[in-house]
Amino acid sequence: MRRHTPLLATLAAATATLVTIGFVATGAAAGAWPGGRALPPHVFAPYVETYDATDGGPAALAQESGARYLSLAFLQTAAAGSCTAYWNGDTSTPIAPSSFGSDISAIQAAGGNVIPSFGGYAADTTGTEIADSCPSVPGIARVFEQVITTYHVPRIDLDIEGTSLTDTAGINRRNQAVAEVEAWAAARGLRIQFSYTLPTLTTGLDAADDAVLENAIADHARISVVNLLTFDYYLGTEQDMVADTETAAAGTYTELRSLYPSDPPAQIWHMIGITEMPGIDDFGPDETFSTADALTVLNWARGKGIGTLSFWALERDNGGCPGTKGAGNCSGLDQPTWYFSHVFEHFTR
Repeated sequence: MRRHTPLLATLAAATATLVTIGFVATGAAAGAWPGGRALPPHVFAPYVETYDATDGGPAALAQESGARYLSLAFLQTAAAGSCTAYWNGDTSTPIAPSSFGSDISAIQAAGGNVIPSFGGYAADTTGTEIADSCPSVPGIARVFEQVITTYHVPRIDLDIEGTSLTDTAGINRRNQAVAEVEAWAAARGLRIQFSYTLPTLTTGLDAADDAVLENAIADHARISVVNLLTFDYYLGTEQDMVADTETAAAGTYTELRSLYPSDPPAQIWHMIGITEMPGIDDFGPDETFSTADALTVLNWARGKGIGTLSFWALERDNGGCPGTKGAGNCSGLDQPTWYFSHVFEHFTR
């Protein structure tokens, strides 16, 4: 799947696949930092649009929704060619305690944590995704390390879409930097995870996605979770969003078995996660993830033993705009506020 409308570029999120690269989590100890909190083996971590503060900051959204773990979108460079990343490419919000530091600390103090996300469609199509932008592998690795040491986080997400999927030099630099950070973390007794966000089809990953993962394996970046963002298919027909979720996961399972033939089935399923878009997605009413769908997917995901459950985005989890597609701050459904959060929060364990 690819972005099809200017709205998607504005939201900087579309159908994609989250692939966590790094040390395989071992219970709640994986990714631990002094003062921080590791991700649980099965985690619900919805995305937050950090570029839109109208609904409150991450800590306020976490407290109001009950979502203890958040994926924070996005980090990117301010201009192509740079090796310095900022939140949303805004030079007024550098990687520093002054930028979301108090929010992240409050979330950690309440027993949760965050997953900072690099890239997104807007960065991936303008050369400002960190690995596309920065020609230096050590420079990219230093940025990742800066995020880890500044915010004490257990996972970094890499949202790779659009032209980033065809930038072979950027793909290789990114994976080499991930492997370098993994070695850096291991030398310090830390376990850190990286997540890749890659476009997916209803049948699983496509050839470009596979090439990114194959390169990660060649560069010794170990993969632990593949999370599919199952929305914005743009197939032109009415979709059964639950069925599409299940077939996308099944196809990904088959592909991962070929990439990791020695891994047992339960471990492969744990490598798979799901990210939905609550309500009416950017295509329109023919792609609607309903309140009933949420409970079905929760039970299916728990039964399969997947590792990550998420949705785009937390600001959408309310009924403020019935019938509206692809809104950034409401689902388009007639729903109680935080309905999807309260259903999916039962996944974390």
